[in-house]
Amino acid sequence: MANRLSVIATRTGDDGTTGLGDGSRIPKDAPRIAALGDVDELNSVIGLLLTEALPEDVAADLLTIQHDLFDMGAELCIPGHVAVKDEQVAHLDARLAHYNAALPPLREFILPGGSRPAALAHMARTVARRAERAVVALAGVEAVNAPVRQYLNRLSDLMFVLARYVNRHLGQQDTFWAGAQARR
Repeated sequence: MANRLSVIATRTGDDGTTGLGDGSRIPKDAPRIAALGDVDELNSVIGLLLTEALPEDVAADLLTIQHDLFDMGAELCIPGHVAVKDEQVAHLDARLAHYNAALPPLREFILPGGSRPAALAHMARTVARRAERAVVALAGVEAVNAPVRQYLNRLSDLMFVLARYVNRHLGQQDTFWAGAQARR
């Protein structure tokens, strides 16, 4: 690994292609690269969220998620490789149930925001949804391991719940959506 990333600017992508982990090259606008890029962006947004003061369990879960997303990136980078497992999806389901159990039932739509960490969790939620759409588009043209799509679906739900959980932890109220009639 010491020399693995010693050259960052290879200039091999100047022709509009990029290399996959199996050595093949594909166009930078291919569905596989779009999905890989969206997963990378999602991991970066979660990294930004992790710079905030968060409850210890949330920070630990987010770090695990970052590692899972890196696994997902490896899977997307090497056609046919499987790195995301059903157990990782089940872990998100368990964490979703854990955090949701600490929250009051949601009876209204909420707007993204409240505290800064919650707003960042909402941003991660939207990027997770985009990554999920990119993976679904990829699955329309190439085989994709089902847990990849499932993981992104659960992760967007978890980020919504974490936004609420973090707001509650910080003593910040969620902002409820007021329909057009209520705003007049």
